[in-house]
Amino acid sequence: MFYAFRQAPDTETMLPDSHAVSAVDRALVVLATLAQQGHPLTATELVRKTGLSQSTLYRQLHALKRWGFVLEVEGRYAPGPLSLQLALGFDMASHLARQARQDMLVLAQQSQESVGLIVAVNGQAICIEMVESRQALRCSFEKGRSVPLEKGASAKCLLAHLPEAARDAASGTPELPQAGRVAELDAIRKAGFAVSHGEVDAGVWGVSAPLFAMGQQAVGALTLMAPSVRILDKHSPLIQMTVVTAARISRSLSTLIH
Repeated sequence: MFYAFRQAPDTETMLPDSHAVSAVDRALVVLATLAQQGHPLTATELVRKTGLSQSTLYRQLHALKRWGFVLEVEGRYAPGPLSLQLALGFDMASHLARQARQDMLVLAQQSQESVGLIVAVNGQAICIEMVESRQALRCSFEKGRSVPLEKGASAKCLLAHLPEAARDAASGTPELPQAGRVAELDAIRKAGFAVSHGEVDAGVWGVSAPLFAMGQQAVGALTLMAPSVRILDKHSPLIQMTVVTAARISRSLSTLIH
């Protein structure tokens, strides 16, 4: 049985805040939308999710198909072969994922739970590496998937360590007004980790600790996720394991940079 984090189907990819949106921006918002959904979309769905007009959308799709970034099959669109090459290139070039992988494996083995490496990109918490628990009942945040940067241990940990202006702009949610969220994020920075229970998926507990390459700017978050029913008396040791592992990864990143 799996507990799986999934992006809400109605999540929309927003165009940049500018009156003069370039053709490059439009093409990128189409690619970002296709990447975030995880399944092919019709033109109608793309119009709704991107906010582009139908004529503009078709112009972007035509160019993206010609370059191999988008594939069309029976009227549905998905990332094409060149997008896959980019993804493979990212895997090979991702310094953060390479450096974190071995320590993630050790943490997953120690805890017997799933461990993810999450980064913040354009208002989304995106999983760039994942080590799944070997237990039959486990949590999974699929590599490449994303959720809005709003709820859950990963999102709160990443938000807490964004630059102040970006953090303040993203701090308010309907459930927790801006003043309350700012106080919550301040507390997370002081504690050195964020915890959530059922905020993204019911029955899922998670703890997330920041990863630093240098200074106080976090480059990502290490997140341990587990079914709540299995870890009722294990919160403290799991938090400690995650924080210690995150610190070890941060030291290795800083050592290599310097």
